[in-house]
Amino acid sequence: MTPADFAALAEEIARETGDMLKAKRPARPEVLQTKSSPTDVVTALDRAAEELIRMRIKQARPGDAVLGEEGGATGDGAVRWIVDPIDGTVNFLYGLPDWAVSIAVEVDGVAVAGVVNVVPRGEVFTASLGGGAWLAGERLRCNTGVPLAGALVATGFGYIPARRAVQAQVLAQLVPQVRDVRRGGSCASDLCSVAAGRVDAYYERGPEHWDYAAGGLIATEAGAVIGGLNGKPANPGLTLCASPGLFEELHDLLVPLDPERDG
Repeated sequence: MTPADFAALAEEIARETGDMLKAKRPARPEVLQTKSSPTDVVTALDRAAEELIRMRIKQARPGDAVLGEEGGATGDGAVRWIVDPIDGTVNFLYGLPDWAVSIAVEVDGVAVAGVVNVVPRGEVFTASLGGGAWLAGERLRCNTGVPLAGALVATGFGYIPARRAVQAQVLAQLVPQVRDVRRGGSCASDLCSVAAGRVDAYYERGPEHWDYAAGGLIATEAGAVIGGLNGKPANPGLTLCASPGLFEELHDLLVPLDPERDG
């Protein structure tokens, strides 16, 4: 399959999953369990959504591996699907509009397709390696030529109190240096906002691979750069995304603040 073929299949699965979640979401979804802290929640529909995605992948591509937020890693094929059934579960729980079904496809460790279905907004972002990033038939381009002082920056916060305290300290140093800051609550949606020019940059400590795999490809296909600090790839320590130039400016502001610490 080509990257475009993988993107088409991922989009089909993400749309079906989003439709299921929209139809079955109750007025206040039940918290099934918590993860890293009492505020880091899992709902029954997180698990149901991932089960649906895994079933559809197995039907179409039975030999492929899957890495999912809820079900972990399965299989060992050269093709691996990276799945976050609901990115922004707290938003989902509270009825806020920034939550998404995120599905990426990697071949030999390289992302070749990404789909982020921001269900409440009715927006499905797609990308294939070398094929651009798209929304509703429009090719996406990130904002360019924006200086740090004029940048609208998206970020997020972790669930562990000590980490939040550090993130607040970092944010206090950042806010005077940029246009403003936004906190949407979904890494995947934030990365798509970079791709669409709705924000100029994004950074956050804590996102896992399933949070940024699809959105990261969408952002890079729209002309942005995604990575970690000091030449590292995007990682849970810190993930940063912006256009070339702004990426370096934001990176150099963040490094002395040591944003990867937890206390």
